Amino acid sequence: MPAAMNTTEIFLIAMLIILTAPYLIWRVGRTEYYAPLVVVQIIAGILLGPGVLGAVFPEYYQFVFNPQVIQSLNGIAWWAVMLFVWIAGIELDLHEAWKHRGETVVTAGLALLVPMLLGCAAAIGLLAHGDGWMGPQALAWQFVLGMGMACAVTALPILILFMEKIGILREPLGQRVLRYASFDDVAIWGVLALILMDWTRVGRQGAFLLAFALATLAFRALMRRLPERDRWYVGLIWLAACGFAADWAGLHFMVGAFLSGAVIDGRWFDREQMDRLRHNVLLVVMPVFFLSTGLRTNWTLGGATVFIAAGVLLFAAIAGKLAGVHLAGRILRWERGEASIIGWLLQTKALIMIIFANILLDKAIITSEAFTALLLMAVASTMLTIPLATPKLARLAGLVSRSR
Repeated sequence: MPAAMNTTEIFLIAMLIILTAPYLIWRVGRTEYYAPLVVVQIIAGILLGPGVLGAVFPEYYQFVFNPQVIQSLNGIAWWAVMLFVWIAGIELDLHEAWKHRGETVVTAGLALLVPMLLGCAAAIGLLAHGDGWMGPQALAWQFVLGMGMACAVTALPILILFMEKIGILREPLGQRVLRYASFDDVAIWGVLALILMDWTRVGRQGAFLLAFALATLAFRALMRRLPERDRWYVGLIWLAACGFAADWAGLHFMVGAFLSGAVIDGRWFDREQMDRLRHNVLLVVMPVFFLSTGLRTNWTLGGATVFIAAGVLLFAAIAGKLAGVHLAGRILRWERGEASIIGWLLQTKALIMIIFANILLDKAIITSEAFTALLLMAVASTMLTIPLATPKLARLAGLVSRSR
């Protein structure tokens, strides 16, 4: 009789599933146009979770994704998402946003505010129609604002990948969209920090922010003096330190990861190397994060109820983003069709919104059912971006290279 498998062997079976399943779906199904590999990996994480694989094959699910394996996967997932959020912080283009601050504030502000308000209204509707959405540690305003924020997010790193794919990243239109997304990223993380404020530990959180500000001055002075090869390593040390300090203060380690990247000047690093790092993080370790995210989904309220909630949130996110950008276009007198292209590009939510949803779930502000609805909304919103933006770009090709 063969010996029972040890944890290492079962862990490697899990890794085999995590890496193989989404790749085969993506490659064999040729989903690249409407569902790039990163989106397929997120969907695969949901399918491999307890609500699908766990329901159909409960014994196999419990064997592969046992507590020891999940603990090992979570460690990889935490570091993967910290790296990804750190890169997202570095890639913020706040210099250009400040240079064009008038247009950027109007466009980014409306693109953020309108979907957030509609998302807040959707969250109030969820609370009014039943329990099971708000987490046990949340106040009503935290839940409502958190759900509204999730509807307003634009995932800057995935937006960069999408615009690179359709060939507009380095064009004037692509750079404008990056400015708007960068501004919104900073604002959204600020809203998240407000939601996560723990008034019983406000002294500790205040001490963290003060210490972070002082440490940033010393860190930036050091980075300016280092050669680039040392900046990479010192940057990772800084990432780990900020993640620990933010978590200790009661915010969240991902907030610390974002802050650690946001204070780093992207011009300190070679752009091609940064692009390669982002691609490699997505290739090598982020699939584990997608799986760990899928393991947290919950369908206890019923599949239909969760899908309806996801549909309501999707409507709020899409209608709000398009309405906000169209209003900005009217104020700034854009050309016909311009607002529609920008609005659909800014629909890209994917990873950053999923990261935010994970933070809200960690802090018990939302339940796993609300988390599942947000996850479905993020996938659907991101899948719509390329199919709806690309034809519009083809019809209005002259806008791509026109600066503003």
